[in-house]
Amino acid sequence: MLLTNAAVLVGVSMFYVLSPATISSPVLLSEAIVLVAAIIITLFLNLLLLERALAPLEQLRRLMQAVDPLRPGRRIELQRADSDVAALADAFNTMLDRLETERRVSARRAVAAQEEERRRVARELHDELGQVLTGVLLLIDEANRAPPQRASQALEEGREAARAAIEEVRRIVRDLRPEALDDLGLASALAALATSFERRTGIRVERRVAADLPHLSSEQDLVLYRVTQEALTNVARHAHARHAELCIEQIDGHVRVVVRDDGCGFAGAPRDDRGIGGIRERAMLVRGTVDVQSEPGRGTQVVLSIPVQQR
Repeated sequence: MLLTNAAVLVGVSMFYVLSPATISSPVLLSEAIVLVAAIIITLFLNLLLLERALAPLEQLRRLMQAVDPLRPGRRIELQRADSDVAALADAFNTMLDRLETERRVSARRAVAAQEEERRRVARELHDELGQVLTGVLLLIDEANRAPPQRASQALEEGREAARAAIEEVRRIVRDLRPEALDDLGLASALAALATSFERRTGIRVERRVAADLPHLSSEQDLVLYRVTQEALTNVARHAHARHAELCIEQIDGHVRVVVRDDGCGFAGAPRDDRGIGGIRERAMLVRGTVDVQSEPGRGTQVVLSIPVQQR
């Protein structure tokens, strides 16, 4: 656009230099008419050239408004454009490429996570609940054929097995949707999660929960709970730790959850196969951030920070 304006000014200047036109003092009417005509012609030429130079920007604006994330592949193609406008279009196309790639990766990861969760539930239903219920059926059959004393014992064993099946169903339901989160709030739900983790893995969890935690939305509560759950699962699966810490606090308008262990740690960036990608995506849903720090032999620390919504 600088070249466009320069071309117009140079053209007008050459017109005055090469033409016989003069300007008197005071200005004559004929000279004023020529001067006004020259200004109008200058503005008209400037308008035409600028409109042509800025046409790619208008095309870019229309494309930005028309971009549909569900219909990828649209790109801006400029036939003739200023170098700055062409650079802006290239940057916009590159941004679309990056966003569409990230969207595809996120969608694949979400589908994979859903399928993994379905496989886990199906495996637990088959391996745990299915075996217990099969045992109950066998005990009932035995009670039908056995003498009264043995039948009574078989029925009692079947009753205990049925209770175990009910507890297993409740555990699976709690894993799918934590009841304590709805009934008792975030702090109590995380305390129950830590207690269950200790009982299941034998890894002692030290808990520190701030008493002045602010009220969070249900979506924020769920993200905090799921990220903590995933971080503790990683401790059990990969850390080979004997001790873990769970800290919940409010700092500078943010609620922060820290999960730290004394396990083996790792070098370099954390791998997505340890659920870090899913943790980061969950945090993004509530404008949160996740920081993972680890050193070989010195354990791992996962920090989730979520801004508190002002009421």
